[in-house]
Amino acid sequence: MRYGVVRALAGGVVMLGASGLLGACGALGGNSGQVCTDTKKAFQQYVTQVRSVPAAEPAQWGQATQRLAARIDGLAKKADDGTLKKALEDEARRLRSAAATVGTGDASQLSAVMNDAPVRIGKACAQ
Repeated sequence: MRYGVVRALAGGVVMLGASGLLGACGALGGNSGQVCTDTKKAFQQYVTQVRSVPAAEPAQWGQATQRLAARIDGLAKKADDGTLKKALEDEARRLRSAAATVGTGDASQLSAVMNDAPVRIGKACAQ
């Protein structure tokens, strides 16, 4: 479970930057630029955290993913832009769902969420 998921997670975080998440921050009004920057940081910190979790401890992966979902949900509440707010709320929901399955040792949903997150969040940050 561990190495494939860590690669997917790291790749997803790299794509957050490449998809325009940070590049678009200056173009957004209100606090959206800061929310986008904080979102990328949250994902980076999550990847750093789960790299230290043993593959034989899926419950810890689930807990870390739940914490990321809560953090993304908190960022959604701060977002002034409705599109960004909805994208982050949706992402938090996906992460919570993935946390349940990764906590039992099934990382496929988490991998899919992390692979798709850059596009979904990047689009919202680019608007």
